[in-house]
Amino acid sequence: MAKFYSELTPTLQAFIQKQQIFFAASAPSQGRVNLSPKGMNTFRCLGATEVAYLDLTGSGNETSAHVAENGRLTIMFCSFAGDPLILRLYGQGEVIRPWDRTWSDRIKPFDLLPGTRQIVVLHIESVQTSCGFGVPLYEYQGDRDQLINWATQKGKAGLQEYQAQKNQVSIDGYPTGLMAED
Repeated sequence: MAKFYSELTPTLQAFIQKQQIFFAASAPSQGRVNLSPKGMNTFRCLGATEVAYLDLTGSGNETSAHVAENGRLTIMFCSFAGDPLILRLYGQGEVIRPWDRTWSDRIKPFDLLPGTRQIVVLHIESVQTSCGFGVPLYEYQGDRDQLINWATQKGKAGLQEYQAQKNQVSIDGYPTGLMAED
């Protein structure tokens, strides 16, 4: 049975801290829904109504474009080990980039990783739990190192060139604001 909360309880925050994977979902007003798996210990609970994740350079930048277009963001956790549980966080997203005035404070909870491009913050409006009885059990074996190795090999200039070519607009043509440094 689904339950709704107005904020993250300490129990739910503890559940999040144990998870190795989460999913970020967003969509523009018109266009494709995006659902991205995330991991690598990049998620942080910043309080009962605010969470954030360190966003690394990837093949697209859909979440950033969608948040800029309408702000909507959902983050989901599933328990793949132990007691079953699905946790969804609904709210308004905010993207913080290295040139933003709040970057130096916002980056503090994170370990800076090669390929870091931005921080995605979720200002929580609603929290939902559901049973997760249909979610299979899986065993965590570790993080993949390919993304970190790729970003390290690219270097700062190579990452900037890649982001300029691949991360400027969503697949539906919405601007991401990634290179919009003031």
